[in-house]
Amino acid sequence: MMRNSKTSEELNNNNNNNNNNSNLDSRFNQTLRNVQGLLQGRSFPGKVLLTRRSDPLNDSASTECSTDIGRSYSENDLEADEMDKSLEHEVQNAAKAINNITLHKSKSSTSSNDNTSSVSQRTTMGARATDSARVMKFKKELSGLSVILETLRELAWSGVPPYMRPNVWRLLLGYAPPNSDRREGVLTRKRIDYLECVSQYYDIPDSERSDDEISMLRQIAVDCPRTVPDVTFFQEERVQKSLERILYTWAIRHPASGYVQGINDLVTPFLIVFLSEYLEGSLENWSMLDLSPEKISNVEADCYWCLSKLLDGMQDHYTFAQPGIQRLVFKLKELVRRIDEPVSRHMEEQGLEFLQFAFRWFNCLLIREIPFRLVTRLWDTYLAEGDALPDFLVYIFASFLLTWSDKLQKLEFQEMVMFLQHLPTENWTIQELEVVLSRAYMWHAMFNSCPSHLAS
Repeated sequence: MMRNSKTSEELNNNNNNNNNNSNLDSRFNQTLRNVQGLLQGRSFPGKVLLTRRSDPLNDSASTECSTDIGRSYSENDLEADEMDKSLEHEVQNAAKAINNITLHKSKSSTSSNDNTSSVSQRTTMGARATDSARVMKFKKELSGLSVILETLRELAWSGVPPYMRPNVWRLLLGYAPPNSDRREGVLTRKRIDYLECVSQYYDIPDSERSDDEISMLRQIAVDCPRTVPDVTFFQEERVQKSLERILYTWAIRHPASGYVQGINDLVTPFLIVFLSEYLEGSLENWSMLDLSPEKISNVEADCYWCLSKLLDGMQDHYTFAQPGIQRLVFKLKELVRRIDEPVSRHMEEQGLEFLQFAFRWFNCLLIREIPFRLVTRLWDTYLAEGDALPDFLVYIFASFLLTWSDKLQKLEFQEMVMFLQHLPTENWTIQELEVVLSRAYMWHAMFNSCPSHLAS
């Protein structure tokens, strides 16, 4: 009798879990429909509206299948019409609902793994089908005589298959030309140009450098061992030498800014992506000793030119006093005030300035704030944004910050400073990152063409 009673109780618990999951799914979908309703009549060139998809593309460091917020494409232009305050209020509520439902779904799925294995299998199959369809779109676009960059940007925004990432990134940054007939010749010439720059500026004795150049080279040599210290690969001497050559050559060729601490972090995603064309397996098992000097030179050249292309669009982020970053930090403060006034007011009452934590975010583009295994996925979206990236960073960072909205409102000044300097992202997966990006896209759609909403 006890056994039968226990079995009956377990069945009831299972049914309750399934009902809870069903209710959460219903609330999740309803929230997204509400957001889409808010956006009705507004469509976006080269952008996408929130939708539900089974799983993001599996990255090389994350093969988990999960349900998260994706984006579906829209073809029309964004109408720059003003929104009223009730719309702004609905955006806040919808965004919070998305966050809460995602968290509840995560907790619920953890407690009922054994009871939902068949559902998980179906989700996995759906994810694979979705991935397969997206991969085919990438292949079709990349195999043409000339790549349509706007189409490629739309595909890349939601993630690039890891093995396609080197070619896609070169194209998105304008380093490789869209015309396939010219591509190999351009890359060969650019790689030769890089070698000549290294020979002219780096491979010379200190006696031929100015005092400022010697000082800059020493600073770079100090910073390279500190770059991504929690990833063993970056502690290899050859890796640090490659970073040093790239950074010093770039700094000499860009005297308006020179070398600024933080740029060393920006090289690392490029280095990993372009090395992946030659090294296989897990990053923990990589070694530069397995590569010929020619391959290392090619990787360095690609990193150098892609870094140059990236920073061309944000030069004032790294010139004297870094005015570009200060401007974006101010915009971030205003955006947070509009989206989540209680958090903004609490931070102001505690005397916490956004520059105290957000400056590093803009300087290093969040590389130090999230697990390194997620960085390349984040950068897919960065590079897909193109020239609009600096402004879109404000929305990504607002979404990132407000992930901990409730937590921040409970902290005093010193606790807040410590919390924001050591954010609990070490266990993040692609799912959490996708939620941040989806919220950022939603807020960008709402606020970016309505500057009066961000006016003081």
